[in-house]
Amino acid sequence: MGPESYYDILGVARNASEKEIRKAYRDLARKYHPDVCKDPGAEEKFKKINEAYSVLSDPQKRAQYDRMGHDAFSRASKGSYTGGGGFSDFHADFAGFGDIFDSFFGGGFTGSRQSYGPRRGADLLQKICITLEDAVFGTEQEIELVHSETCPDCDGTGSATKRLSACATCGGTGQMRQVSQTIFGRFVRMSTCTACGGRGKMPEVRCRTCGGTGHTRVRRTVNVHVPPGVDTGTRLRMEGYGEAGDYGAPNGDLFIEIEVAPHKRFVRHGDDLETTLEITPSQAVLGSTVEIETIDGRTISLNVPAGVQHNTGLRIPGEGVRWRGRPGDLLVRVKIVVPTHLTSEQRELYRRLLEIEGGVHPQSRRRKGFFFQDVVDKVKESVK
Repeated sequence: MGPESYYDILGVARNASEKEIRKAYRDLARKYHPDVCKDPGAEEKFKKINEAYSVLSDPQKRAQYDRMGHDAFSRASKGSYTGGGGFSDFHADFAGFGDIFDSFFGGGFTGSRQSYGPRRGADLLQKICITLEDAVFGTEQEIELVHSETCPDCDGTGSATKRLSACATCGGTGQMRQVSQTIFGRFVRMSTCTACGGRGKMPEVRCRTCGGTGHTRVRRTVNVHVPPGVDTGTRLRMEGYGEAGDYGAPNGDLFIEIEVAPHKRFVRHGDDLETTLEITPSQAVLGSTVEIETIDGRTISLNVPAGVQHNTGLRIPGEGVRWRGRPGDLLVRVKIVVPTHLTSEQRELYRRLLEIEGGVHPQSRRRKGFFFQDVVDKVKESVK
């Protein structure tokens, strides 16, 4: 059985409205919030609920999720570190999913709700630009970044001896307790310990390499698998490739945002591709067979029907984006191009055609004395 979809996590149908998704999220968040539910696995369930809502509540992310499917949307290949290399711009993002209970507990009877203990590493976001061919067929791409990793000298403890002791300020709880007396009674406010940062432990002897943080900054080259079918705005997630977390906590994730560069011959519309075909007036009138180059470089024959009109779209089934399920189509947009430079023979042929159509050029009629005849004809029409 495949992974549970975001719709299944929230318990809504795939065509659920934004209001239904929001209501399902609120109900589940209240039920599984770690401060309320103490059942085993409640915290992990709560994280999945937040992740599902963060995608389905965003129209653009939801459309990408529906098009790509759960596996392709939620993660990319783990890739591999190869070290060295330069450094591309990136910045921290996705600091965490929204917590509906902040509005319930924040600034309330016991003070703002905060997370204590080892903190998960921050997520990173980096953008890459790929060609339309790579977006259609998928690709492997190396990116270079700088992020924090566990200090190798202290194994992330921050201590040169790799031993930690309880924080003397908070007694190892990671929290500082403040009691205040008011006319309404006694109130207790909890806050993160400023000495240990909420970890509850302090290094026995600070590591000189990392200064006691347990982290070092490194430059890495990461191999990213871009699955076929991605589009501009698609975000791929590489789990554990973000910033290092506190000792005992997981790393953040690396998010790769895709931008597809414009193509000189093709334009993408969902799973369909569109290209332009220029033909002459004679080809449009009589019809013809032309050669069309597909996105993967193949050449196929296309029959242009006689009498085709300007801007007509001729569809070639199965030659669009072929990444999942039924492939898209290739739409060939016909453009009838009027020649601007004619040989004397071509000009004479067009002139004869114009006469046959009964549309002798007005200037020719006036030069040949037809102006008076035009007036007579108009008078006769008015009498009738």
